[in-house]
Amino acid sequence: MIISRRNLIKTAVAAGAALSIPSVVRAQTASNGARTVHMGGFTDLPGFDPISSTANQVADHGMAIYDTLFALDSKFMPQPQMVGKWDVSADKKTYTFELRDGLGWHDGTPVTAADCVASIRRWAEVNAGGQLIMARTSDISKKDDKTFTIALKEPLGVLIDLLADVALPIPFIMREKDASRPASEQVTTKIGSGPFKFNEALARPGASYTYDRNEEYVPRKEPSDGLAGGKIVKVDRVIRDTVADQQTAVAALQAGEIDYYDNPPVDLYPLIENDSNLQLEVLDEGGQDLVLRMNFLQPPFDNVKARQAMLHLIDQEAVLRAAFGNAKYISPVTTIFGQPLSNDENTGWYKKGGDPERAKQLFQEAGYAGEKIIILEQTDWPEGDNIAQFLAASLRKIGINAELAPMAWAALTARRRNKGPVESGGWNIFITYDSDYSLGNPLTDSIPVASGDKAWYGWPKNDEYEALRAKLADAETLDERKALARKMQGIWWDFVGDLRLGRFVSPIAHRKALTSLIHMPQVLPMWNMQKASA
Repeated sequence: MIISRRNLIKTAVAAGAALSIPSVVRAQTASNGARTVHMGGFTDLPGFDPISSTANQVADHGMAIYDTLFALDSKFMPQPQMVGKWDVSADKKTYTFELRDGLGWHDGTPVTAADCVASIRRWAEVNAGGQLIMARTSDISKKDDKTFTIALKEPLGVLIDLLADVALPIPFIMREKDASRPASEQVTTKIGSGPFKFNEALARPGASYTYDRNEEYVPRKEPSDGLAGGKIVKVDRVIRDTVADQQTAVAALQAGEIDYYDNPPVDLYPLIENDSNLQLEVLDEGGQDLVLRMNFLQPPFDNVKARQAMLHLIDQEAVLRAAFGNAKYISPVTTIFGQPLSNDENTGWYKKGGDPERAKQLFQEAGYAGEKIIILEQTDWPEGDNIAQFLAASLRKIGINAELAPMAWAALTARRRNKGPVESGGWNIFITYDSDYSLGNPLTDSIPVASGDKAWYGWPKNDEYEALRAKLADAETLDERKALARKMQGIWWDFVGDLRLGRFVSPIAHRKALTSLIHMPQVLPMWNMQKASA
């Protein structure tokens, strides 16, 4: 079912690598020494405001030039970053934060508590975790130039976790005059307090963006650990090249014109692995979980028996082979949550190879009578396209009238909003994915939510599950949250809010001279990495 491009691409790369490299990259060769890193494989930045955008590349831009109050370490525990010290009142309703010494904006002015207050308020307009904070908050106010408080109407045990979260958009701290804009209005300035400065003079929209080491940045004294600790910049300059074409990017990587390629295609993994100068490396070990969403509002999946039938029908290993092929980067999934809340509660339904006979029986018990089941097929996502075709074939084998509706991503995002029957342009199934990290926080991720009309597409509903999810906000310890997650998952797999189709990780490719890349989800930090001399 997979149409391989490997032979075609290998031939093209081998025959004309240097010729395929864009002139903008070749022209920068002279600057590509040990103190300059070229990172390629990106599309053009859609903006520069990491609060008004949830694009990962804009978050990477934010991670370079801005800083955060707290940050996650490699074990996903929140640690102070811009905050020097903090405490909470005995009634757990008032948090006081004092900024550490040495924080300054790229324009030479000091970071103040007023900047932090304005930034938190703006971030909270568009982030689910921030909205939860504001719902519990009576006031956020400056105490003095370095100190501010968050006064709560009732305790919120996950407050610090939310301020450290990297669910997009991330709570970056901006200057008060920038953060005073509504989140719906983009900030166009690029002045932060982070370890890199944006080089406006060298910006080439559509081609490249340049970031220079911030000589005035004062890192924390702790060792770098995940996104926490000292943000030590060990190169002078990072250039993010817009080299979106896959063949061109691999050719540039082989020729040493770029040091890093963000999104190598599966077909080219062997080519990269066989080059002694190149390396594949997984930076987000948690990877991405494939998710099958069913429409709870329309038959047959308004019936729990039909949803349970899908749970038994799915052969995750076969799905993953059809989509990705390479066994090294795929694995089955039986938990609805990512780390640290993943668990094995109520997973007795899982069977290697699936159980199509049980699925057929459950469809019959659901009263299925041959109705058409529409599967939205995303044609510009090759892996998702393969999965949709495989799923349709699996349903047809047990006598289900499955029909594919092929369309590009833009059309799919419009159609999935339709809550009506398939005869009126509705749908029954679509396939997506979400990061394991994001799924680890059901307070901020939209997929593990079962609030009916207020839920994400598919609109799953279960009041018992939602009552437990609400309690997560008041859980003070990770152990308490894990215990709640087990109960939630037990309920989820009974009413089948959606399905998991497996997990995949996507390695990046880089030249072996580039080392010490930070392994974290969601974002690509540019500090800590080093580049050996040629």
